[in-house]
Amino acid sequence: MANTKSALKYIRKSAARTLRNRQQKSRLKTLSKKLDAAVAQADGAAIQTASRAFISALDKAGKSGIVHANKIARHKARCAALQAS
Repeated sequence: MANTKSALKYIRKSAARTLRNRQQKSRLKTLSKKLDAAVAQADGAAIQTASRAFISALDKAGKSGIVHANKIARHKARCAALQAS
C-alpha cells in the first residue's frame, strides 16, 4: 500500500483514468460492431453514419493516446474502403 499522500492521490487518479479509458475502448468496440452489422445488411446510409461515428471516436481516442496511431490509420482506411464500395 502507498505510504505518502501523493502516492495515494496517484492511485486515485490512475483508477479514474483506467475507468475512463476502459469506457472509451468499450465504445470503440460497440461502434465497430455497429459498422460490421451495417456492412452485413449492405445498407449504404447505415454504413456511412456508422463509419462516421466510428472514425470520430477513433480520432478522439487517438488524441488522448488510448489507441495506437497505426491502428487508427488501419481502421480509417478500412472504413474508407467500405464507404467507397
